[in-house]
Amino acid sequence: MMMSLFEPTPTPHQRATELREEIRRHDRLYYVDATQEISDREYDALFAELQKIEHDHPELITQDSPTQRIGVAPIGEFQTVTHAVPMLSLANTYSAEEVQDFDRRVREGLGINDPVYVCELKYDGVAMSLTYTNGVLSLAATRGDGQTGDDVTANVKTIRSVPLRLLGDRITNATVRGEVYMLTDTFLEINRRAEQAGDKTYANPRNLTAGTLKQKDSRAVAKRQLEFTAYWLDTPDKPLTSHSANIELLRELGFVTGKAVKTCSSIDEVMRFVEEWDERRFELPFQIDGIVIKVDLLRHQDELGAVARSPRWAIAYKYEAKKAQTVLNDITLQVGRTGVVTPVAELQPTLLAGSTISRATLHNEDFVHELDLRIGDTVVIEKGGDVIPKVSAVVIEKRTLDAQPWQMPHTCPCPRQSQLHRPDGEVNWYCDDVVCPWQIRRRLQHFASRDAMDIEGLGEKAIDQFVDAGLIESIADIYELPNRRDEILQLDRWAPKSYDKLVAGIARSTEQPFPRVLFALGIRFVGEGVAKILARAFPSIDELSMATHEQLMSVHEIGDSIATSVREFFEDADNVALVESLKNAGLQFTSTYAGPSSQEFAGKTFVLTGELTSMTRKEAEEYIEARGGKASGSVSKKTSYVVAGENAGSKLTKAQELGVPVLTEEEFRSLLSTS
Repeated sequence: MMMSLFEPTPTPHQRATELREEIRRHDRLYYVDATQEISDREYDALFAELQKIEHDHPELITQDSPTQRIGVAPIGEFQTVTHAVPMLSLANTYSAEEVQDFDRRVREGLGINDPVYVCELKYDGVAMSLTYTNGVLSLAATRGDGQTGDDVTANVKTIRSVPLRLLGDRITNATVRGEVYMLTDTFLEINRRAEQAGDKTYANPRNLTAGTLKQKDSRAVAKRQLEFTAYWLDTPDKPLTSHSANIELLRELGFVTGKAVKTCSSIDEVMRFVEEWDERRFELPFQIDGIVIKVDLLRHQDELGAVARSPRWAIAYKYEAKKAQTVLNDITLQVGRTGVVTPVAELQPTLLAGSTISRATLHNEDFVHELDLRIGDTVVIEKGGDVIPKVSAVVIEKRTLDAQPWQMPHTCPCPRQSQLHRPDGEVNWYCDDVVCPWQIRRRLQHFASRDAMDIEGLGEKAIDQFVDAGLIESIADIYELPNRRDEILQLDRWAPKSYDKLVAGIARSTEQPFPRVLFALGIRFVGEGVAKILARAFPSIDELSMATHEQLMSVHEIGDSIATSVREFFEDADNVALVESLKNAGLQFTSTYAGPSSQEFAGKTFVLTGELTSMTRKEAEEYIEARGGKASGSVSKKTSYVVAGENAGSKLTKAQELGVPVLTEEEFRSLLSTS
């Protein structure tokens, strides 16, 4: 009997299964093995085919499908989950002597002379625990307080290097722990966009990673391109004997593991590894802040146990910040969206921590004078946990006679050369020219940014194109773009699909609530928090525009600077015309604020200080306000609580001096969970 020359057409179920397996295989090649067999375009075609099948047959969508990485709709609150095995914190050291002492304690605790250690790079990120049930990722939780953490599964599913299904069938139930982090280039690009929009930049990749994981909308998380590396495994499906063997097993299961993992037979070998990576760490495309040293055999780990919240079988050697000296060639100025003019150090290019540094912010005029910076000085620049370099000192003994003191110019560096002014009691100088070309683009970028009007399709590059083409000269012109289809489609990289996306984004922006519109207008000193306060006190733009300086000052937390700035904004004819144009475009200029959802914190004022690890500062303030409380930026005798995160500074000191109750981040979270 003759065999058919043609294979039968696979059913949608069969094809979807084939595509998922093929995409998982290519993901492993790319993320684990650092290679690839097909081009990005071919990979995208496979992914698009799977998406179409699942769109046409939604009953075929599985929890572990690669398409589920795109993100889901925003959630309400993160659920708290309990870790089956506590997530311990490592003891830190900065000295070789303390590492030697750690080795002595290990040898004495085990009663042996030759323990085996495993050294790993200490990724500067956020610890994460992943639970797999029947081979599928079922839970992702933050460290939290070590005993409990937040369920961030939807957000972690967007991380391409996290397997949604374990490879093979030897292990189906497991807990995997590792670090979520961000590549340095990704961080710098996000900061570059924020700076050009006139927004506050992030201090370092770790803080940005932590804040990203706490986003309520996992679609926004997917855009941040987070990474994951695994370093710990627990499973009932197979006897485990050593940490080094577990690292290999994690790779077999489909995980990315540490870039450099070394098994060492002596503490001298450990220290050589530590010293090697102190020199090489800035070659890496991500940040590390030290080396983790672990006893290899799991039975030895069990025998050594833990003390308080730290294991006796592991320690973290932390690296010091890198510094370099270079020459300050000049001090130039840059202008932000609100007209703030900032001095910038133009440096003799020098290599620091793996990158060539030629510029660094100098914050403000007072900072320059406090350091006594002079043109021609030799200065110290450094990078620590912060990726962004900073000038930290002057090398006085290298100062030459021709070093020139610097004075703040009083004209804007833009072609219009407008006069600058420094308000009484402020550290910043301002350019008030509303048509200053440096400010216009940044105001537009701020208005369209995610935290303001969130206009999808109107990013930095699009704004540059539209300004260059004369399509936009002010914020109001954004709402005329839907009428300029033919002109937009003539621009480079614009097609009907991208144009439709822009028009849809502009239409959605008209639904943004009044506080966000008020924030988007870019009134000096009116950030997100102040915009909310003003929108509650003056529920419409008309009421706010007519409010006197005294009426504004009578609102709690609105001081003289804010009141003056608001009055100046509405006394400017161009700004009044802008508001009228935006009204005609349909933007929301009336508040629909319904008050807090509860009153547990009614009458209480909280001040946040330091770095929060389990939530962003913005989220903490929202939690407080939702319970009827107020978040303030300064400590006084009337402050109810100060919440102190990591590296808390002068606000914590002042709270202690005034006797204001201080809460740790864990205590604050506990207070939230009981309210």
